[in-house]
Amino acid sequence: MTSSKVTLATASMAARLMDAVVYESYGGGPDGLKHVKVPIPSPKKDEVLLKLEAASLNASDWKIQKGVFRPLLPRKFPFIPAVDVAGEVVEVGQGVEKFKDGDKVVAMLNFINGGGLAEFAIASETFITSARPPEVSAAVGAGLPSSSLTAHQALTKAAGIKLDGTGQLKNILITGASGGVGHYVVQLAKLGNTHVTATCGARNVDIVKSLGADEVLDYNTPDGAALKSPSGRKYDVVIHCASAGIPWSTFEPNLSANGKVIDLTSRSSTWITIVLQRLSFSTKQLVPLIINPKGENLDYLVELMKEGKLKTLVDSKHHLSKAEDAWARKTDGYAIGKIIVET
Repeated sequence: MTSSKVTLATASMAARLMDAVVYESYGGGPDGLKHVKVPIPSPKKDEVLLKLEAASLNASDWKIQKGVFRPLLPRKFPFIPAVDVAGEVVEVGQGVEKFKDGDKVVAMLNFINGGGLAEFAIASETFITSARPPEVSAAVGAGLPSSSLTAHQALTKAAGIKLDGTGQLKNILITGASGGVGHYVVQLAKLGNTHVTATCGARNVDIVKSLGADEVLDYNTPDGAALKSPSGRKYDVVIHCASAGIPWSTFEPNLSANGKVIDLTSRSSTWITIVLQRLSFSTKQLVPLIINPKGENLDYLVELMKEGKLKTLVDSKHHLSKAEDAWARKTDGYAIGKIIVET
């Protein structure tokens, strides 16, 4: 496309309006969402404009609305939430080489700008955007970016697990194994040389077993609440995905001599525990995970999905016009896998 055609196309897009969902202040939950018409954004250098097909919701989305990250996020109101999307490239900005009009992609949008609950959104070619093959639908692809990248980093970087099956056997515990991140952790962990124990609610035990977990604990039972392995194993690594706070005193007796808990849900008690461990020179560690997403890892995860080695559990699908129903489903805390909003 020539520069003059790009300019004309950009002007045409900018003159049109799109449906979007916004909130205009902190708080409000599902009732705080509003359906509006806003201008279709225009891609700048190294950006692409996507016609969105699906977006998925994450815990961070409603935390931003609650004001957990104020004053950093959102940068301004009104704010279009959600960052994990799948769609089709309909316009490319200057300097874009990786994608062209018509390409199907999966992308993580910029957290500062959001934009996922809309008909169109801007994605960066140089950040987290991956080609989406025909074998990966928009709905399951949209579930991938934040959650699967978190799962991948927790296992490969923080836990040191090789996903090619090599390396020493590690006993792993995964809490919240039926959730948005947890269900990816289970599947990816089983690509490595691991024995996986997982926790979830009673109604999800069979689902988590089907993902590959070797042992599954109902967290409402005494052994489940105590995190005790049915086979009596001590855990080399715990990937703590459950939103419910679990005290260090529950984790500690279940860890191997040099075991560690990788905490994906860090809170103030996490940092207090870390300080106390260092003062006591404990060989057992609590490690908060600081997310550092990389585009090449999303490429790898999309390829796994194409090959049938990774799947997205879809809790429910909602049309953009019913986004508040999806938001309510996320905030009630009982979703299995990912909640999808389709356009």
